[in-house]
Amino acid sequence: MKSATVTIRLDGKMERELDRLSRQLGRSRSEVVRDALRRQLSLLRFEQLRQELLPVAEVQGLLTDEDVFRDVS
Repeated sequence: MKSATVTIRLDGKMERELDRLSRQLGRSRSEVVRDALRRQLSLLRFEQLRQELLPVAEVQGLLTDEDVFRDVS
């Protein structure tokens, strides 16, 4: 798989937190950042899909998570 390089700017506090966490986990800074970005992208995609499906769900009377769980179970 081809990889790309992305450059970001961190303030001092965030850089120290990243370094501390990387040491604690025994992982590189890049690994920690990739994992965080992967999680954030998944969360944003989930929120986007939820907003797209909300009108459809409301028409079907699915207004809460409990409504969905009740109908799926």
